[in-house]
Amino acid sequence: MAIGRRRHPLVIYTHMIDRWWPAIFALGAALLSVAWAIYSRGLEQWRWLGMAGIGGLNIFIGFLLLIVRKSAYVRAFNDHLRLVTPFFRLNISYGRIRRTSSTNLDALFPPNSISKWQAKIIQPIANMTVIVIELNAFPMLQSSLRLFLSPLFFKDKTPHFVILVDDWMAFSSELESMRTGLTTSATREKQEKSILSRLSHYE
Repeated sequence: MAIGRRRHPLVIYTHMIDRWWPAIFALGAALLSVAWAIYSRGLEQWRWLGMAGIGGLNIFIGFLLLIVRKSAYVRAFNDHLRLVTPFFRLNISYGRIRRTSSTNLDALFPPNSISKWQAKIIQPIANMTVIVIELNAFPMLQSSLRLFLSPLFFKDKTPHFVILVDDWMAFSSELESMRTGLTTSATREKQEKSILSRLSHYE
């Protein structure tokens, strides 16, 4: 049975959604106000109904983004690391992980190496510490991963993930604890099998 530690929300998704949902909600509210003004003037029904429908849809999307703003997270289990976004779930076996390291977000993505919109997203959180998880190989094609994950999960084309969470020290400690426990358990199992094999040989 897989035993997991606590969930660590992915700051990149929370930060991006926090930028979007207020603007989308405000646009929806503005469109509803315009729809009401059109209705009050007794203009054609299709005008205010169409405007009200678009406004209502924007408000719904704004609320939906607010609800899912922390649904993207990473969580260390006893045999794998789970990475979850609103539309994607990936289990990463510890056997794939070569090593982990920490650095600042702006050290990986300096402004002159990324697009302007990415630089605007990073600027308020540039000094935050990220965990870079280097892999032997990706669990699936990198091109497929890039369809579901933000470009800020990848610093280059080598197999790795850039993970940004609020409490990076706690996440790093949990990840290494789980990985070490798995390695220790596997080593102990191999040693026991070796001893049993020798005993059966002598018999």
